[in-house]
Amino acid sequence: MEALRHAIIYKGSNEFSKPELIGIIVLKLGLMDYSEAKNLIEEAIKRGIIEQKGEKLVIREDALKEQEESEDVFGEMIDYIAKNLGWSHLEVLEDLEKFSERYGNLDKKIVAYLYGLDKGIDMSKFKNKLEV
Repeated sequence: MEALRHAIIYKGSNEFSKPELIGIIVLKLGLMDYSEAKNLIEEAIKRGIIEQKGEKLVIREDALKEQEESEDVFGEMIDYIAKNLGWSHLEVLEDLEKFSERYGNLDKKIVAYLYGLDKGIDMSKFKNKLEV
């Protein structure tokens, strides 16, 4: 989602055509390849971060900020779990992926919280940061 923030800064506006947004992310900023940028935009539309108004895509900056804050909490949790287990981030994320299969479509922050508890880690510092 950070790529969307960079695109807004680059253009100075939150309104784009789809080809323009992909072009900025891929060609001008060099942040992703074409398919990654296309998938990012589709995911952002599903999450309500981007609204489609005819041919225009409008990035909702309030929703983007909320998503970025949510990702920050998840990243902070992964850092904390990795440090406590003495694992790399990749090892934690791979094991978390397996662990999350039992919970279905639960929010990734809640799954990370449960994962930490399952590993015997005190996750109390994140309790107030979870939206249940």
